[in-house]
Amino acid sequence: MSISQPIDRNGGPKRNGRGGKPRTFAGGRNFENYRDILIVLLQKELKVRYNNKLLGYLWSIANPLASAFVYFIAFKILMRIQVEDYPLVLISGIFPWQWMSNAIGSSPNVFVGNSSIIKKVNFPRNIVPLCMVSNHMIHFLASIPVIILFLAIYGQAPSPTWLIGMPLLMVAHFAMAYGIALTLASINLFFRDLERLTGIVLNFTFYLTPILYPVDLIPERVRHLIVLNPFAPLVIAWREMFLFGTLNFPYILVSFGYGVLFMAIGTLVYRRLSWKFAEVL
Repeated sequence: MSISQPIDRNGGPKRNGRGGKPRTFAGGRNFENYRDILIVLLQKELKVRYNNKLLGYLWSIANPLASAFVYFIAFKILMRIQVEDYPLVLISGIFPWQWMSNAIGSSPNVFVGNSSIIKKVNFPRNIVPLCMVSNHMIHFLASIPVIILFLAIYGQAPSPTWLIGMPLLMVAHFAMAYGIALTLASINLFFRDLERLTGIVLNFTFYLTPILYPVDLIPERVRHLIVLNPFAPLVIAWREMFLFGTLNFPYILVSFGYGVLFMAIGTLVYRRLSWKFAEVL
């Protein structure tokens, strides 16, 4: 794979003045080389996480399961929250949130952490956060059997609507996570305290999103405001699909809208700042 080529201010291959084609690669070779870079970076991340296949998988799901157990003790046993099948409510909310939270929480330092390869290899820099979000997506897919196991414990089973709902929700989820990650990764190079601010906002958003509680517990007079939280419609749509086999298309459409918005913002910020990356890395 040859990936030595000049790059333009947007982090992509530099183009000549007339034909507008890359100077080094011809035709579809660009896509193939960028795909190869994405695969190599993704394999590196997955090898680190799942070095020991069994233990790596168990450790990867241990944290959300431990969190769910703590919340079960706190809210169901101690506070006696009246929610039927509360463990299912927790699991169906925590696992989708983990994908979003991990992707956003890791994003501020994703360019800084990969500065060595960014300095040595010429390729579009937005591939790095794309790889990071894809890595967390694969981790989320690996947690689906745990959700199915909990459903079986409570006498339920996956619905055929999962075949439609899973792709739809994953596209919306990925678009939101990648758009936010690209924005934060680009800005953090110039404002290095963004990582701490991101952690604070994520903690605040976690409790405003119906993860630990179903949407029915939100007072009806303010329930319509839930769409102002970009993550709430997405988590609710995931939960309703997992637990009830229903597709909440209004919330899915809202999630797609947020995904398009965040992708547009992320692309704009990246294009405006990427030409300065070499100066600050």
